[in-house]
Amino acid sequence: QLVQSGGGLVQSGGSLRLSCAVSKDIFRIYTMAWFRQAPGKQRELVATITSDGYTVYADSVKGRFTISRDNVKNTAYLQMNSLKPEDTAVYYCNTQNKLFVWGQGTQVTVSS
Repeated sequence: QLVQSGGGLVQSGGSLRLSCAVSKDIFRIYTMAWFRQAPGKQRELVATITSDGYTVYADSVKGRFTISRDNVKNTAYLQMNSLKPEDTAVYYCNTQNKLFVWGQGTQVTVSS
């Protein structure tokens, strides 16, 4: 089970932090990922982080977003800086292989 928090409404250039708590002690072996889905668009992969902290980002967020994880708290994070209106979407966390049932996600809205 995944429990997301964070998100909300922010002005362009602002920052938000998303959290994703996983209710499994084996969290530490998963490659975690953040996805997003904008209105009328397909869900896309934003960032991934392996169990030992190796990260990969979509080109659209590289240099602005940072994915991290705490293997003690079984929690993944997405720090989003320099937000743009095109970052507006519902954000979801999951494993890279989408092992968990998709939750409702977290709305992020960036106003211009």
